[in-house]
Amino acid sequence: MEFNHFLSSYYPDPRYGAVRLYADMIEQARLAERLGYQSVALPEHHLINILLTPAPLSMAVKVAAETKRVRIVTSVVVLPLHDMRVYAGELVVADALTDGRLILGVGRGAFGYEMDRMGVPLADSRAKFDESLDVLNALLTREEVSWDGRWYTFDPITVMPRPARPIPMMIAALAPEAIYHSVKRGCHIQTTPLMGTREHMLEQVDAFRRGRDELGAAGRHLELSLLRVAYVARDEADKKAKVAMAFDYYKRFDNVFTGPGIVNHGAIEPLPRKQTIEELERNLLIGTAAEVENKLAEYAEAGIDETILNMNIGCGQAETLASMERFAATVMPRFTAGLRVASAR
Repeated sequence: MEFNHFLSSYYPDPRYGAVRLYADMIEQARLAERLGYQSVALPEHHLINILLTPAPLSMAVKVAAETKRVRIVTSVVVLPLHDMRVYAGELVVADALTDGRLILGVGRGAFGYEMDRMGVPLADSRAKFDESLDVLNALLTREEVSWDGRWYTFDPITVMPRPARPIPMMIAALAPEAIYHSVKRGCHIQTTPLMGTREHMLEQVDAFRRGRDELGAAGRHLELSLLRVAYVARDEADKKAKVAMAFDYYKRFDNVFTGPGIVNHGAIEPLPRKQTIEELERNLLIGTAAEVENKLAEYAEAGIDETILNMNIGCGQAETLASMERFAATVMPRFTAGLRVASAR
């Protein structure tokens, strides 16, 4: 199993400032490479202070300039918010400037507050995502592409410059059937059980396997990534403190993901949660090194190819870096022994 460090840009106090926020993410990317993480991941979100990277391709180019080996994954670009005729060219440039280390992770969008204000309500986002992905693939693989669809209508165009290589794509999907159909497109998959049970996670894995197996030889290279909030604690007291931080993080996440979307001046209001803090602790990868290792062993046994670790849960930069180091020193070696570091999937 491989490991990906999520440059998740959590921004609970806007007074911290964008310069410091993104400098922290770049420092984490450099450390991730030194410690042997195979990848780093970049989100895309707008107008809110969770997962705040409004320009992930720009961030990817900066990460590439500061590193030499680590793969750079968008996790994920919200395709319905972009015009594919523009985005295809931006993607080609970013791939060239990231030395072929870019993996394009894409999704339909998840936060109603953000999507409504960007002009693509969640009710429309699935249909627009599907057409956008088809248009993007056409523009990247063919010349003189024309289109006559619901969301796009245009005369023949050729995106310039042309891609230097086929850019690997990963689709974010949660529901098992969405995972299955996304695999059938020939794409890698990112998923997460969120607050779901282990059984739900196994259903997600099974859907991935079904789709991959039905593709036969064409699907053998496809990989399944699992996103998890994680932290390797110094001791039991540190673990409890970080679980409390994660609980506060999810008060905000739930507000925009499944809740009413109450946001003031870009800051998401923390709202009461139905899940207890004890239930959350059992669900996440927060614990001592031995506890995190035991939970990851279940993922490896289930067939997860890569775990994306979100360690930015509200603690300071020094503590996040220390957790990254503890993970690399005490947990990672059990799962990565013999892995060959590659420049891209």
